Amino acid sequence: MSDYAKIIVNGSPITKSNFKLHNKDGRAILPYNTGKYHDRYALYEQEIAYVARLQNPKIVLEEGLIAILKVFYKSEKRHPDTINISKSIFDGIEKSGLIVNDAQIKKIFVEEYYDKENPRFELELFAESSYDISYSINKKETPTEKTIYSPIKNSKTLKTSDKKKSEKKDSPKASKEKLQCEICNKYLKEGEYLKGNGGKTLICRACFSNLF
Repeated sequence: MSDYAKIIVNGSPITKSNFKLHNKDGRAILPYNTGKYHDRYALYEQEIAYVARLQNPKIVLEEGLIAILKVFYKSEKRHPDTINISKSIFDGIEKSGLIVNDAQIKKIFVEEYYDKENPRFELELFAESSYDISYSINKKETPTEKTIYSPIKNSKTLKTSDKKKSEKKDSPKASKEKLQCEICNKYLKEGEYLKGNGGKTLICRACFSNLF
């Protein structure tokens, strides 16, 4: 019985964590032949299953496993969430028959890298009965440059933000700050002016009196 397997699948790793599609009975489905963009999730799982079996013929890992997953993205700025991508990968590994069930993964270590020329993932599986793993966290003597992450702004967030800005702009407080007499340019408060020209022209009461 084998106690080790390694899988390398080339191409930009993708995740289906935010994908939701259900059939008429309400069951979650993963279509692959509709001709639409979401087919890629099922096709990616099939590719993983095919490559995993091709690279590890006749191997079946039946016991608890330690997994080391290295994900190489094409871009440092735009890529799926690494924390979610392991689900898509292990669903494909399970379909290959290389493992019995993804519940066998008892320990998993995921590392994120970047390779513009050759995006891929590399997965190593170790049987718990034969292997153990340890790790250590060490303070750097010389700190390296920080990678700062900003919140992702989607269209919904932007629309909400724009709406708030618009509401703030049209609020009574904002309107009061812009009220000026057309003649003396004095800033006006509510009740200190008269309107003309359909409300477009404001004249303070003092200037209005001087007109007559």
